[in-house]
Amino acid sequence: MPRRERVMRMSVEQPLWRALTGYRVLTMVYAVGLFISACNKFERPWLAVAYFAFLAGWTLVTLPKVANAASCTKRFLAADLTVALVGILLTRFADSTARVEAGGPTLPSIWTAGAVLAFAIKGGWRWAAFASTLVAVANLLHRGAPTRDTIHNVLLVWVASIAIGYVVEVARASERTLARALEIEAATRERERLARDIHDSVLQVLAMVQRRGTALGGEAAELGRMAGEQEVALRTLVSGGLVPVSRISEDAAEGALVRAVEEPDAPDTTDDAAGPLDLRTLLAPYAGAKVTLSEPGNPVPLVPSAARELAAAVGAALDNVRKHAGDGARAWILVEDWPDEIIVTVRDDGPGIPEGRLAQAEGEGRLGVALSIRGRLRDIGGTAELISVPGQGTEVELKVPKASEGPKDARGKAEKR
Repeated sequence: MPRRERVMRMSVEQPLWRALTGYRVLTMVYAVGLFISACNKFERPWLAVAYFAFLAGWTLVTLPKVANAASCTKRFLAADLTVALVGILLTRFADSTARVEAGGPTLPSIWTAGAVLAFAIKGGWRWAAFASTLVAVANLLHRGAPTRDTIHNVLLVWVASIAIGYVVEVARASERTLARALEIEAATRERERLARDIHDSVLQVLAMVQRRGTALGGEAAELGRMAGEQEVALRTLVSGGLVPVSRISEDAAEGALVRAVEEPDAPDTTDDAAGPLDLRTLLAPYAGAKVTLSEPGNPVPLVPSAARELAAAVGAALDNVRKHAGDGARAWILVEDWPDEIIVTVRDDGPGIPEGRLAQAEGEGRLGVALSIRGRLRDIGGTAELISVPGQGTEVELKVPKASEGPKDARGKAEKR
């Protein structure tokens, strides 16, 4: 199955554009109604009628322009603000002088704020400051002299538009940060998955070649040395990894883009819908002369993909026993089926792990415990606890909830949270 790319667009601005669309229509209706209620007081009502006819047509025709940031171009913003400014300045010619000097409303009234808010949502607080300043100048020219009401209205529009513009800029920065964080998280999870697979196969083979080659000597020793060098290089690669450069939309105002690549399902993880799998059947092959398996008499059901991850973690723990506790060490696997969770304990009688050794190993790129055990359990919603006392062996306790999902579903729910 080919790789699939899922694109998620995040934008907190889109609700603002929808609100602006409704605001423009409502304020246009309000301005027309305000004129109709006082049309007999106008000295040149025909001039106001002509302007309102144009304003109504302009508002309805340009609704698609304020549907999103991409369609709201600079040319449209300039034309829209011009319509508002012309309406303010035209009020003195259409209305009576007494009404103008008494502080009567301008022809566009509060429709003007919609033009300024479009600047704020599109370009941020600087664009909002520019547009609201032009509106302030037009209002002062219309009144002829600054009054308390005029200054109050001008400051209200100025502060409100700048505040909205600033909030939009902060929202854009937050979206880009969130997109980057989600992409890093996805890359980290994928790197951990690959590191687990490599640790369980390639790295252990290279380590074995190094040990056997050194023991045999001669040309085999040189081969072992080369295998050791490749093991170190590969550990460095999987522990460091590469995080792809974050990608955002061409127009940042549309919101950040997150591209998540979905890997094709492995052949053994496609049967979750077929029903639970008995964990005992996956752990049975680990039993042997030096490994004792204690399990319940009844089946231990678990989602197939989660059961396989749990069994793989048990296998990684046994690999650590063979590698670090010596060939003569014994191990015990205990499976406990509780009402709400399954607990698998792996215990050995080896020398134990010195304090601080796990942190040191992780720093050196040896991620067997961090990825092959804890990473697997984390991906299926479980936990892994390691208890080791020098001279008294090591105990690894793996807990998985009964309602555990497969690794892919668990990661999906974690990303939604």
